Amino acid sequence: MTDNPTQTISGRVGMVGAGQLARMTQQAAVALGVELTVLAESAEDPAVLAGARFRQGSPANIEDLRQLASLVDVVTFDHEQVDPELLKELEAEGVKLAPGAAAKLHAQDKLHARRALASHGFPIPGFAEASTIGEFDQFAAEQGWPVVAKAPRGGYDGRGVWMLEDRGQAEELLDSASGPFLLEAMLDIEMEIAVMVARSAVGELAVYPVVETVQREAMCREVKAPAAIDKGLAEEAAGIATEIAGRIGLVGVMAVELFITPGGLLVNELALRPHNSGHYSIEGCVTSQFEQHLRAVLDLPLGETSLTAPSVVTVNVVGGDSEDGPESRLADALAVPGAHVHLYAKQTRPGRKLGHVTVCGQDADATAKAARSAASALEGGFS
Repeated sequence: MTDNPTQTISGRVGMVGAGQLARMTQQAAVALGVELTVLAESAEDPAVLAGARFRQGSPANIEDLRQLASLVDVVTFDHEQVDPELLKELEAEGVKLAPGAAAKLHAQDKLHARRALASHGFPIPGFAEASTIGEFDQFAAEQGWPVVAKAPRGGYDGRGVWMLEDRGQAEELLDSASGPFLLEAMLDIEMEIAVMVARSAVGELAVYPVVETVQREAMCREVKAPAAIDKGLAEEAAGIATEIAGRIGLVGVMAVELFITPGGLLVNELALRPHNSGHYSIEGCVTSQFEQHLRAVLDLPLGETSLTAPSVVTVNVVGGDSEDGPESRLADALAVPGAHVHLYAKQTRPGRKLGHVTVCGQDADATAKAARSAASALEGGFS
């Protein structure tokens, strides 16, 4: 672990993972006087490079997790890739997890989340579990082809998701990957939206504005706040998010991703941690999602979530074929008026999120244009 000078602190938080979410959490921790220690695979991980204390180790190793827990007051996460059984074991040993193991499972296992949300009456897409071609056939007979198949655990940014046009493609999937799979019908989606909600252990809630998320190649590329939807629909989405938070016993921040369909709102997925759909909040809200997460897991009063401008747009910076990273084009991006640039200190590779740009403005179209212009400058035309 790195040696930092002695300082007066307001809390000790451990975070499993040291990627860009932990990096931005570290930046919020500095302002609050919180000591953040991350479980990092390498001293070159983004959060460590941003100054977070670290314990080198793996989230798959129970001893490494225990060592992290021994240094802090509470353990939280910047990803979902921790064996749920390990979290149960830690909790049984008295480790304070935020969120707890039972709540976290709703983000780690899509089938578990679907069943739990369905049991509580939340609106969700029709789904089934399938491990055999017969079960694919049965679902397709009810819903029709094409069918969306998802790995219940481990997928993100389009990984672990397959669009199957027919039975032949389903057979190919079964030959190449082991089940079970979560099956969903192909939906008529009018818009994808998301709501960030925070909840403390004592039950205090804070809800962020509903945002539109723009997906390209199964990856979120833009977030627009507020979403250009009817006020009643926005209130319904926020109500669903807060009710889910209470039902599952959330502690921390959670992203609730939803589809707007001709039949109404449907809950897609949950992420019980800071999330891409909340990055806009750093400049775009009174309290960022990263500060809010720290407040929630430390049982501090939650912060105000209102927007700081009528329109806020975040555009992700994604790697392409160029070996040059976005930092080499930083001056071009900063030349765009109002552009707030966040780079993640990650090695460039195709399809990898390397940073994001946020612009706050008065007009939605002009704000989006400026954010896209700055992001495009950082990408150098390779996205």
